Amino acid sequence: MRIIIDILTPKQCMLFSKLSEKLKQAGHEVFLVSRKYREAVNLIRLKGLKAKIIGKHGGKELANKLKASAQRILELASYFEEVDPDIAVSFSSPEMARVAFGLGIPHICVNDSPHAEAVARLTIPLATKLLSPKAIPKRVWTRFGIAPDRIRQYNALDPWAWLKGFKPDENIISKLGLDLSRHVLTFRPEEEFAAYLLGKTQGEIGIVSVIRKILDERDDVQIVAVPRYESQIKYLQEIFGEEIYTLKSSIDGPSLLHYTTIFVGGGGTMTAEAALLGVPTFSCYPAEPFIILKYLMRKRLVKLERNPERLSEKVLATLDRIEYERKKQNERAKRLVKTFEDPVEVIADEIEKTVAS
Repeated sequence: MRIIIDILTPKQCMLFSKLSEKLKQAGHEVFLVSRKYREAVNLIRLKGLKAKIIGKHGGKELANKLKASAQRILELASYFEEVDPDIAVSFSSPEMARVAFGLGIPHICVNDSPHAEAVARLTIPLATKLLSPKAIPKRVWTRFGIAPDRIRQYNALDPWAWLKGFKPDENIISKLGLDLSRHVLTFRPEEEFAAYLLGKTQGEIGIVSVIRKILDERDDVQIVAVPRYESQIKYLQEIFGEEIYTLKSSIDGPSLLHYTTIFVGGGGTMTAEAALLGVPTFSCYPAEPFIILKYLMRKRLVKLERNPERLSEKVLATLDRIEYERKKQNERAKRLVKTFEDPVEVIADEIEKTVAS
């Protein structure tokens, strides 16, 4: 079987690298594609994957997003003709959905983000099958135009695909120059260029005042910032200089989180990773909480706080009782993941069933 997989983000790289490995072990040919997007391409290289780069990220402006997508569809269509795949797989890639549909090739769509409504509307109706966590009710997806019998759910959150059996890389400590005798606080800014957050961010990185407050209050902490874009890197460096560790390239995120004392995230994937790894986790997501975030909040694995002053106070209070907080977080995380199945197993099974049918 010839399978083409689109990788558009770091999360997709983590998930689909595991899927690709399993499919290859089963004797299938796998063709990975991506686009010019700093975080995704850097992580693909870091993990030693071979992916053909087709097109680019459209940036923040809607017109540029549209033009970049249209151009990528043309280029991707040519590559499909070259590869002649039996099936396509993506995490709701609009270009993959359109090309696969146009060429009559089955498309397995994976998605845990119905809050990304524009992407869902462009991909879900065209999917042969949609695979999604059980935490998201089928009715959430059917409103986008897919029949319930084309939806397959798995009892897990996506990060479990790469956190199951995870062993941290100790080299991350020396690579970042961290001192484990001091607390490590990791911050991930919001996804300010995503279509679903346009107009909801304030034009500056919301974690800045939180970091400043913590640095002023504690001298036993090391702050690690994991920016998404070059503009965020530059912004954080201009404000903090060498006061914090501002990552300029992709790293093994789960390994960093393993050594993290407290995590504060403005997005979804690293927030879920930290929570499932037993790290006391705060979210400063700038809009209405999405379904997976609400799920983690219900499980008492993530605390949502958008107000920078209150968030600073809560992080500092958690530091004061960190041993207790970490113990409780670990217990809750282990209890939850004990019930999880491997998403990769489910996705691979559905790929084989779809081609065979």
